[in-house]
Formats: sequence, C-alpha cells, structure tokens
Amino acid sequence: MNDSLDFSDNTRDEFSPAQDAFIAEVADVAVEAATDDMADAAPVPTEPNGFELLGLAPELVQACADLGYIKPTQVQINVVPKAMLAEGEARYADLMVSSQTGSGKTAAFLLPVLHTLLQQQAQAEAQERADFDRSVAEALARGEVAPKRPKRKDPTSARNFKAATPGALILCPTRELAQQVAQDAIDLVRHCRGLRIANVVGGMPYQVQIARLQNADLVVATPGRLLDLQRSQQIKLDKVQFLVVDEADRMLDLGFSDDLADVNDMTSQRRQTMMFSATFAPRIQQLAMRVMHDGGKHVQKV
Repeated sequence: MNDSLDFSDNTRDEFSPAQDAFIAEVADVAVEAATDDMADAAPVPTEPNGFELLGLAPELVQACADLGYIKPTQVQINVVPKAMLAEGEARYADLMVSSQTGSGKTAAFLLPVLHTLLQQQAQAEAQERADFDRSVAEALARGEVAPKRPKRKDPTSARNFKAATPGALILCPTRELAQQVAQDAIDLVRHCRGLRIANVVGGMPYQVQIARLQNADLVVATPGRLLDLQRSQQIKLDKVQFLVVDEADRMLDLGFSDDLADVNDMTSQRRQTMMFSATFAPRIQQLAMRVMHDGGKHVQKV
C-alpha cells in the first residue's frame, strides 16, 4: 500500500466552485499580509568585518571573508595593530607573544606582515611608474623617441636566475608546521597581485624549492634547509625586514638554538622581530632577548 501524500491537481475535483473561490480569496489575503510584513520589517544590520576594523588592506580583508573569517580572535586583536607601523611611529615594535596552537596565532603574524609587504609593493610600483613617466617626458622634451617599458624577465629561465631576496622570513620548527603556515599565507594572498610565497623545508628536492624561491616576497622555512640554501647562495637574507619565529619553545627543544643565532646574524638589518611561544619560560625569554633589537629593550609582550 502506498501511504505517500498526493498533492496533484486531481484533488481539486473534491471542492465546489464556491469553495474554490473562498480558497483563492484566503490565499490572496495571505500573500498581501506576507508582503506587508516584509515591507514593515526592519533591515537586518550587517556585522562589520572585524579584520577591516584592524586596518588591514582590502585584499586581505576579502581573503579572510572568503575563508569565512569576519571576527578576529583575541590574539589577532592584540597582535595585529601592534605589529603594524602606526601613523607617526618611526619604528616597528618587536613582539613576544604567548599563544597556544589553535588560537589563531598564524594569522596574527601573517596578516600584519603581508599588509606591510603589500604597502611597500604599491609604493615601489608607484615610484617605478613615476620614474618611467619622467624619463618619457625628458626624452620627448629633447626631441628623442620615448623609451619603452622594459620586458619582464622569465624567472624560470636559468640565464635570468637570481638568488631569492625575501622581505619577510618565518621560521618553524617542523616541516609540517612550515607547510601549513605557507598554505595559510597562500590562502591570504589570493587577491594580492604579485605577492609570492615560498616554502623551504627538508625532504623536498632542491631544484623544486630553488624554482619556487624565485621572486619570493615571504619565505616560510625550517632552519636547517634554509641555511643549506643560503650557503649555496640560492637565497640571500640581507633584505629580510621582518623575522617571525613560530613555536620558539619547540625550536629550542629540537636543538635549533645555533641555527637561530646564525639567522639572527644574517638578518641583522631587519626592522622587526616577532616571537611566538606557548610559554614565556626563562629560556625562551633569554633567547628572545638575544634576537630582539637593542637586547630586547623595546620589546612588547602579548
């Protein structure tokens, strides 16, 4: 026996013309009432995107929204504004951040670093356009043919090879963490034209990593493989402005203290250091003071 309900037009034969007219009238009244209710209903306020309120670039805010994030976590609220250069400030703050895995700490250091790299990229492009326009104007004023814009060189060609000179470096204690951080960075730059992320870890072919390093703006690395590539002159660290040490407590547990000291020396020109750790144990504080500017005199703890 079929117990399913049938809402086909055959059921209309059970009603008289008078009943049909009554049903139609009730339906019209219901539709009108529903329409009036919709018109009278107040518009639902849209919650502002918390990442926009942090002052981040629109491209990064959009990426956060694409990933379903509109409300920053507590560590992001505390860290992001401090990590960016506020108007009127002359120097970036060095930060020591105590934060557990799962608190949103990765975005807390990625977002301000990427924001600053985007700003610098825009400024460099504007300066390049201004310089080109000036050279064109000067050539025309002399009655010469205006110069053409230089063609971009293919970075995958061996003859155009240049050692990578990233502006930001993130050190992680393990390959798995470095790969995850790099993937998070790639997700955040999905709307950022020309900002390149590279991942440098052990267990991957050198040639693959060397190719990916070309024109990289931000490098996420484990210390051992990073120093291997530096010694073979595949990467130079003298342009690094921002250094992040993630999970510093595990970095020490895995014996990377000497490697961190080497990276510290090679990036002595940097403008900011951020160190993230689960705890502020004395040995972590001692390590932090070794790599912060002025012996940690201006470091802020979060």
